[in-house]
Amino acid sequence: MTATVQAPPVDARRPGPRGWLMLTLAEAKMVVRDTAGLIVPIGLPLLILVMSASAAVAETAGDTGLTGLEAFVLPLVFAIVFASIGVINMPSFLAYYRRSGILRRLSVTPASPAMVLVAQVVVSFVQALIGVALALALAIGVFGARLPADPWLALGVGALGLAAMYAVGLVVAALAPTPNSATAIGLVVFFALGALGGLFGGRGHLPEGVARVGEHLPFGATLEALAAAWLGVGVDGWHVVSLVGTVLVGSALAAIFFRW
Repeated sequence: MTATVQAPPVDARRPGPRGWLMLTLAEAKMVVRDTAGLIVPIGLPLLILVMSASAAVAETAGDTGLTGLEAFVLPLVFAIVFASIGVINMPSFLAYYRRSGILRRLSVTPASPAMVLVAQVVVSFVQALIGVALALALAIGVFGARLPADPWLALGVGALGLAAMYAVGLVVAALAPTPNSATAIGLVVFFALGALGGLFGGRGHLPEGVARVGEHLPFGATLEALAAAWLGVGVDGWHVVSLVGTVLVGSALAAIFFRW
């Protein structure tokens, strides 16, 4: 009689801190290897800053004593960093993982596919910090810009704006069937939100109704709230409500439509 050898039980425990760290580092390597994914959210805002700073420094924002660089250009640059990372970059990575079956294979292992999402958010957040830090250092060191009148408010508004852009990006990732379509949809959404929110020279040239809608979409609300924090005049509550609503609605829609 042949004895039956049983395989040792599989340890189905969730990965610990080391597993999370390794996955996050792997995500970081993927982002670094994607040259276009680094140039757009970091290089493009810096280019806009350099091209606009000289003229903006000569302008003043009302009787606040701040220049156009501080009151408009820097908030605009930060909004571009947040939107390009959250709406364009992150959805393309998630769509690629789903298309290649990585998320589906992870779903049958102790490593939940949600770990990939968390790691991607962490890496994207670090990328956003790098973009903001470089733009701020350039503006202060070269063009003499000043820090916001209310730094903590600016930090909180920036984090909320980034979260809103992530929520929009998750909806894009949920609906896009392929990585290429995720990039294409993300670009369309990015430019649509930007055009309505003041990316191309402010909202003054838009019809009043359209400009009012754009002011409360994620890009416009982030831009207005950051500008208010920089001026120290207090953030409009409706802009905060718009950003929080985007986070809640976008997250709910992504949870409904996203397929691992």
